[in-house]
Amino acid sequence: MTLLLALLLATVPPATEADAILKDFRFQTGERVPELRIHYRTLGKLAGNNAVLILHGTTGSGAQFMTEQFAGSLFGPGQLLDAEKHFIVLPDGIGHGKSSKPSDGMHARFPRYTYDDMVEAQYRLLQQVGVRHLRLVMGTSMGGMHSWVWGEAHPDFMDALLPLASLPVQIAGRNRVMRKMILDAIRDDPGYQGGDYKEQPRGLATAVDVVMLMGSAPLYWQAQAPTRDAADKFFDDARTRLAARYDANDVAYAFDASREYDPSPRLGQIQAPLMAVNSADDAINPPELGILEREIAKVPNGKAVVLPITARTRGHGTHSLPEVWKQYLADLLDRSRK
Repeated sequence: MTLLLALLLATVPPATEADAILKDFRFQTGERVPELRIHYRTLGKLAGNNAVLILHGTTGSGAQFMTEQFAGSLFGPGQLLDAEKHFIVLPDGIGHGKSSKPSDGMHARFPRYTYDDMVEAQYRLLQQVGVRHLRLVMGTSMGGMHSWVWGEAHPDFMDALLPLASLPVQIAGRNRVMRKMILDAIRDDPGYQGGDYKEQPRGLATAVDVVMLMGSAPLYWQAQAPTRDAADKFFDDARTRLAARYDANDVAYAFDASREYDPSPRLGQIQAPLMAVNSADDAINPPELGILEREIAKVPNGKAVVLPITARTRGHGTHSLPEVWKQYLADLLDRSRK
């Protein structure tokens, strides 16, 4: 399968990268910046109603979708989101990737953005590139939460919504506690120095540990590290890899951005057909809470599925494996066709 996906990825057109500059951007806090940079990638050409917006997760970027597993499963010739037939937009959210973020120089003086701010920036980006309507909005993890917000903030702007690995409620319980652990580990570290550190504070390592546990999948981790020594190496390698690409301010801001998220009171305003896909081994959105089943009933054209645990699922990270869930995307595209 890996060879096949690699061959399919080779047939996907290369992404074009650019920056959109949003003038006089006002955040929900009332803070303003004269220019907000939103980096983005596009594949294909805009033609009629063929635009697709795909949104990444916390600390990620649009680059994460240009992989064998994702692009190789969806963007190739004849696939569901064939880049020869669709105009695919992959933005880097505020505070992420190559978009404006604290580590650019403002540090902890960067505006405290929220998910509403991120969705507004995505909307303004689409206006700049000429998109007036979307065939589909989909997203993974934080991007899944953004998809719910999109459906409420701009209910007539899209034909369909596919939130992956997310819940449409205020972040509370274990999810909120883990996020607070990340924030406290960074900000309470004396080396943080109010965000003006010269080297990454030691608390970032603790934050990375929590991030790893949030996205963990017991079955998959056991298969990857079946012995004590293998587990130690698995942990050390993963921690080193994550720490190398993280900045403490960027991480803290990214997790803090979820503080105001709560689409549950307005789910009835979502007009487009929506398909929510979670997995049963997702530690961030555990199925035993019953939240998805309860809340999806409020969405007029909403459906939901919780994928069973299998050797193919990866816990929270199942969101980035279309081979596991793309049949639900196919069904959504069919029932939202106009």
